[in-house]
Amino acid sequence: MSPLLPFDSVVCNLLGLSLTLWFTLLLVFIIVPAIFGVSFGIRRLYMKTLLQIFRWATSRIERGVKEKSHTLYKPLSNGIIAKENTTLEEGIWELRGNGRSLHGPEFELSDIFYFCRQGMESIMDDEVTKRFSAEELETWNLLSRTNYNFQHISVRLTVLWGLGMLVRYTFLLPLRVALAITGISLLVFGTTVVGYLPNGRFKEFLSKHVHLMCYRICVRALTAIITYHGSENRPRNGGICVANHTSPIDVIILASDGYYAMVGQVHGGLMGVIQRAMVRSCPHVWFERSEVKDRHLVAKRLSEHAKDKSKLPILIFPEGTCINNTSVMMFKKGSFEIGATVYPVAIKYDPLFGDAFWNSSKYGMVTYLLRMMTSWAIVCSVWYLPPMTREENEDAVQFANRVKSAIAHQGGLVDLLWDGGLKREKVKDVFKEEQQKLYSRIIAGNQENHSRS
Repeated sequence: MSPLLPFDSVVCNLLGLSLTLWFTLLLVFIIVPAIFGVSFGIRRLYMKTLLQIFRWATSRIERGVKEKSHTLYKPLSNGIIAKENTTLEEGIWELRGNGRSLHGPEFELSDIFYFCRQGMESIMDDEVTKRFSAEELETWNLLSRTNYNFQHISVRLTVLWGLGMLVRYTFLLPLRVALAITGISLLVFGTTVVGYLPNGRFKEFLSKHVHLMCYRICVRALTAIITYHGSENRPRNGGICVANHTSPIDVIILASDGYYAMVGQVHGGLMGVIQRAMVRSCPHVWFERSEVKDRHLVAKRLSEHAKDKSKLPILIFPEGTCINNTSVMMFKKGSFEIGATVYPVAIKYDPLFGDAFWNSSKYGMVTYLLRMMTSWAIVCSVWYLPPMTREENEDAVQFANRVKSAIAHQGGLVDLLWDGGLKREKVKDVFKEEQQKLYSRIIAGNQENHSRS
C-alpha cells in the first residue's frame, strides 16, 4: 500500500486528537462526576445564562408589539371562565332564587339551566382534556414550538433564534445522544456483570452504584438540572414510592437520587434487553402482557414484594398516564390496597427551558425523545413528602385521594378527581350516573319532606 499523503496524515492526526479530547472530556466532566454524584456547577451556570437570554428575547418581543401596535398573546393559566366551586344543591338553589327553598316543589324548569350551564362551561373551558396538551409560556424560550408571536420577532432576535437552533442541533443533540448511548450501554453491561455475582451485600452495593451511575449519566444526557427537597423522607425498603406522572423521564429523575424496584410490563427489543439485564442484579417487578390485566395477581405480587423489608421500595405512578405538569389526576387504587407505607413524591418541571410533558396521543417515543434532546434543558424540582399510612376506617380510594392531595399541594398542581384514562377513552357512564343520582336525591328528599308536611 502507498504511504499516506501529508494531508491525509494531518487529517488522521486531527481526527485522533479530537476523539481523544472528546473521550477525555466525557470521562472527566460526565462519567466520573456521575459515579461520585457530584457536579461542577456547569449546568446551573448554563441555566442562568439562558435565563438572561430569555429575558432579553421577551423584552424585545414586547417592544416590537408596542412599535407595531399588535396584540401580544398571553396564556390564561386560570382558564377562560371564572368558576365557583359550588355543589349541585347550591347551584340549583341559586337558580331557583334565594327566596325559595329546595324543600318546596319537587321539580322546577329552572333546574335544567344548571345542567345546561355546566355543559357549556365544559365545552368552552374543559378542565380535563386541556391537561393533555402542552402549556403555553408567558415568555419565549427561543424554541419555535412554544410561541405564537413570530410576527413580532426582530432581525436580531431571528438571528439569535437561528444561532440557538444551530447550537441545539449541531452541538447539544450529538453530545446528548452520545451520553444516552453511554449510559444505556453501561447499564446493560454493568447490571449483566453484577447479575453473575452471588447474592449478598457486595452484589447489592455494586448494583446500587451501577444503577445510580448510569441514571446520572442519562440525566446529564438531557442536561437535567434537578433540585431535591426533603431528602430525609426518601423512600425506604418495604415501602411504595408514588409520584405524579408528567414524562417517561420521571423514572430517571427519581432513580438518579434513589435506588428503586421498577414495576412494568415485559417488553421486547432494546427495552427488553435492558429489563432482562436489570432484573439480574436487582429484584424488579416485571409482568407478562397476559398478567397486566389481572388486577388481583398484580396486587399479590406487589404485596409480597412490599412485605419483604429487605427489598427495595417500589416506584409507581398511580395516574397511569402522563399529565401536562399543571395538575394531578385520579390515582388508581391498586397500590393503596396492599397496606404498605406510602412515600409520596411531587415532581414539578419548569417548562421555560423545555417541556417535559409527553403527549403520547400526538407524538411517538422517538419524536418525543428528539424534542427532549433538542430542548435547552430539563429543569425540575422534586419534593420527598413524609411517609403516609392508611388510617382506620379509610378505604383505598380515600387513602389514594389523600396522598394525591398532598402531592398536588406541595407541587403547586391542580387536584382533579377525573381519571387520566379520559386521554384516550370517553367519559364513563358512572360519572354521568353520579350526577343523576345526586339530583335524584334532591328530588326524592323534597318529595319525602312534602309528604311529611
